[in-house]
Amino acid sequence: MKRYGQVIAVKPEKLEEYKRLHANAWPGVLKMISDCNIQNYSIYYKDGLLFSYYEYVGNDYEADMAKMAADEETQRWWDVCKPCQQPLDTRAEGEWWADMEEVFHY
Repeated sequence: MKRYGQVIAVKPEKLEEYKRLHANAWPGVLKMISDCNIQNYSIYYKDGLLFSYYEYVGNDYEADMAKMAADEETQRWWDVCKPCQQPLDTRAEGEWWADMEEVFHY
C-alpha cells in the first residue's frame, strides 16, 4: 500500500459548487476509484486549497490511473469538477493536482 497526498487550489467562487458536487459524487465514478485500487480517499479544504489523501493498494499505479482516465463517466466528472479548480504554478509537468512529498507517517 502506498499513501498519496495531493494539493490544488479551488476558485473561491466555485467552492460551494465543488462541495455540492462531492456531496453527491456519481456512483460510477466512486466505483471506478475502487476498481482502480484506491481506498480511503478523502478531500479536505483550507484557505483556498484542496488537499486529497488516498491509499493505493494495487500493483500497477500507472495502469490503474490510465484505466481511470479512459473511463467515459470519470471524464465527464472531471469536466464538471475542473472548472472549480486552479492548479498550482509549482506542479510538475503533466500534473493537474500537485503531488506532495510525505515527510512523516506514524
